[in-house]
Amino acid sequence: MREVAVIGIGIMKWGELWEKSFRNIFSEAALNAIDDAGVDHIDSLYVGCMSGGLFVGQEHVGAIMADYIGQKHIPAAHVESACASGGLSFRQAYMEVASGMSDIVMAGGVEKMTDVSGDGATYALATAADQDYEVFHGVTFPGLYAMMARAYMKKYKTTRAQLSAVPYKAHLNGSKNPYAQYPFPIKLKDVENGVMVADPLHILDCSPITDGAAAVILTTVDIAKKLKKPIIKIIGSGMATDTIALHQRETLTSLKSTELAGERALKMAGKKIDNVDLIEVHDCFSIAEIIVTESLGLFKPGQGAKAAADGLTALDGKIPVNTSGGLKAKGHPVGATGIGQVVEIVKQLRGEAENGRQIKGNPKVGMAQNMGGSGASAVVHILEVA
Repeated sequence: MREVAVIGIGIMKWGELWEKSFRNIFSEAALNAIDDAGVDHIDSLYVGCMSGGLFVGQEHVGAIMADYIGQKHIPAAHVESACASGGLSFRQAYMEVASGMSDIVMAGGVEKMTDVSGDGATYALATAADQDYEVFHGVTFPGLYAMMARAYMKKYKTTRAQLSAVPYKAHLNGSKNPYAQYPFPIKLKDVENGVMVADPLHILDCSPITDGAAAVILTTVDIAKKLKKPIIKIIGSGMATDTIALHQRETLTSLKSTELAGERALKMAGKKIDNVDLIEVHDCFSIAEIIVTESLGLFKPGQGAKAAADGLTALDGKIPVNTSGGLKAKGHPVGATGIGQVVEIVKQLRGEAENGRQIKGNPKVGMAQNMGGSGASAVVHILEVA
């Protein structure tokens, strides 16, 4: 396999983008990535999108996006793994370059979620859950993650304040991210005083409905050197699945797909979790970040909530988590989330994170963890400064 590097990143302001279309938000991010890479063409395109059909009535996403970024006639494909669609897009692009099939490939992600009603968005998102055993009975994702939170808090005696530390930190980081949907800090008391969504999860424990897109350009390390671009190598890629329905899992307090995907990525990279300098994780709900950090081996079972409350995952902590603001503050346009995570990791490894968000100590290794639904699929990538 050939060595692969990210040489271009592109993102745009995420939020409720009433004045922009599905294709236009992708085009904006994609062209930003092309400009950043300094290339005049791409050989292939992968677009992560959970459900363009349900959100905006548009499928055949690969072809339409290739056309609107001025790259028609290239191979272009839409990939889907629920909320992990962006991470899967990145993995597919990585494998295409590594295999030698193509030299310059774009991995992108997009979702336009606000063109439907709240009920419509809930319906679209619920397609990532088990239709027969969960959705039919009225369970939505806040309910599923509330079950996980209840089980975790009971097992490990987790406090409400410890849970609140996750969105508090996310908004503090997001307040420094110019592309974030919610670029403002919050107070700890704001979380527990917010509207209850699914006990114990309040509104500020939950990621928002978001319009947004992101894109990255991948090529070989040899080509990156010729282009004189900063070389951020992809050194590990892991993916795994689990049962979709929560009731079929061994436990609600860990995520087997994330555990396995992380182990596979680390083994491929020849690294241990202690070698990683920062991580972007899939914090669709407060409890998700806590369980993910434990499933990746960052903290022992039952210690993730305390670690967040003690500041170990803050910008200046032992291991910064979600320096971008995460899904909670940056936003969660489901098909684009995984690519947005990679954009943040690359910025940090280049030393280019904005507004005092850059972590200290010249980070060398970053990890991005993206998962679908309640963790039925997970994709983990490890990147390193060459």
